[in-house]
Parts: sequence; structure tokens; C-alpha cells
Amino acid sequence: MPWNLNSDRPIFIQIIEKIQVDIISGLYMPGDKLPSVRELAQEASVNPNTMQKALSELERTGLVYAQRTSGRFITEDTTMIDELKSKLAKEIVTEFLENMQKLGFQKEETISLLEKTLATEKSTKGEADNDTGM
Repeated sequence: MPWNLNSDRPIFIQIIEKIQVDIISGLYMPGDKLPSVRELAQEASVNPNTMQKALSELERTGLVYAQRTSGRFITEDTTMIDELKSKLAKEIVTEFLENMQKLGFQKEETISLLEKTLATEKSTKGEADNDTGM
């Protein structure tokens, strides 16, 4: 998955968010070993010091832990991962609702639009599945 880092926000914050999403989406499973700082920095095209700063912050939160000679690992605390997933989802939903309100939509209109969009998506997906023989 591409890193898609941009200059509108601190890079180390964007790295933290990317790794958090990789963890909650299952790209990294609980207990998995993370690639080295240098490998991650190269993959993200950032300075290793920037990557180190991001990983240190993830350690501080407990999402990642270091073993002295073995590297960094994802926490095995699935409750922590689930809580992070819920927190990030709530932030996305809140931002979405705020943006819809800026567009002049009331909550009921937003819900109606979501339901219509989901129904359309479901019927379109069903047609696509039928086209492919699924």
C-alpha cells in the first residue's frame, strides 16, 4: 500500500496514522514483527530519523513494543487494537457528518443519502457478481 505522504501535516504524524491503519486493517497482525526503521524509511521515502520518531511515539502509546535485540512488534492486546479502530472510525464519521452539515444536509438527509447510496452499491455489486458468475 503506498504511503501517500504530503506536506500539509507533519510527516511523522502521517507515518503514525498509516501504521495504525495497517494494524487495524490486519496488514500487521498482533505480535507481528515490524520491518526495521531503515526498511520502513526506505519504503516511505523518508529520513530514518523521522521514521524513528514515529515508531517511538507508537511505542509510547503501547501499540508497538521493542525487544532489545529482536526489533519492534505489534502489541498482542487485541482490545487496544479494537479500541483504536473504533476511535478512528468515530473520527471519520464525525468529520463526514461535519462536512455534510457544511453542505447544508441535516442528519436525517445524510442518513437517507447513505441508505440510498448503500442500496445502489449493493444492487450494483449484485449485478457485477451476476456478470462474473459469482
